Amino acid sequence: MAFGLRTKSFGFIEGEAHEFVGALQWWNQIDDSDQWQRGTYYALCAAYTLVSFVALVQLVRIQRRVPEYGWTTQKVFHLMNFVVNGLRAVLFGFYRSVFAIRPKALEQVLMEVPGLLFFSTYTLLVLFWAEIYHQARSEPAQKLRPSYFIINGFIYLIQVCLWIYMSVSKTAAGLEAAKLLLAVISFFAALAFLLYGGRLFFLLRRFPIESRGRQKKLYEVGSVTSICCTCFLIRCALLALSAFDENSDLDVLDHPILNLMYYLLVEIVPSALVLFILRKLPPRGVSDQYHPIK
Repeated sequence: MAFGLRTKSFGFIEGEAHEFVGALQWWNQIDDSDQWQRGTYYALCAAYTLVSFVALVQLVRIQRRVPEYGWTTQKVFHLMNFVVNGLRAVLFGFYRSVFAIRPKALEQVLMEVPGLLFFSTYTLLVLFWAEIYHQARSEPAQKLRPSYFIINGFIYLIQVCLWIYMSVSKTAAGLEAAKLLLAVISFFAALAFLLYGGRLFFLLRRFPIESRGRQKKLYEVGSVTSICCTCFLIRCALLALSAFDENSDLDVLDHPILNLMYYLLVEIVPSALVLFILRKLPPRGVSDQYHPIK
């Protein structure tokens, strides 16, 4: 009886192992398939093109609505979305040429620049919220904008140093450090959204019930905070994992499905949702100070 139970248990484990091996072989076949690679990267190109086009259309609509204000925070946010998604579309549209670039450091520059610009684009939204929050509490906010430029400039400087190190070094240390840098700044971006998105959300909740647009702004701030915080935390976790696990490496030709899931979760879907939530045009004749959450 005991022998029969052991035999059945062994057969069950053997069956699970066989299924796992089969799934692994299927995954490897996809990774090595030119057809899957072509379909995946062209799908990413199409998705980024669509998001970039939507951002451009929104930028044009805002400019036609309030041309007298020049380059407001809202307009810059949509312009940067257009640029980031447009760059990604070009890179994935010419994926074979991009992934074949040598030296490897140059390929990493091309693939990481849009990620840095994505960080700058959405931390611009954090900056805007921080300014609203401190001004609403009659607190000084003059140092926030210079701090934004200093922090971004410092991050770009570190990244350039890492690219230079990667170009002269034959080890993988530079590549791992670059991934960890992006993971760290993604983590702090998530914290920034949680901090100022949460503060602004609770500030709006204290407004009188009859305040015009209160519920809509609560929804917008809460939704954008949740989306951006989640996407930056996912980016942080996946970049940290890929820095130490070659099988989870991103931005390589033979990991199409992994790249598809990664870019959908951390850039395409969040950008599309945020653009949809912030789609309403600003009223005519209002200050620049409230555009992005109108």
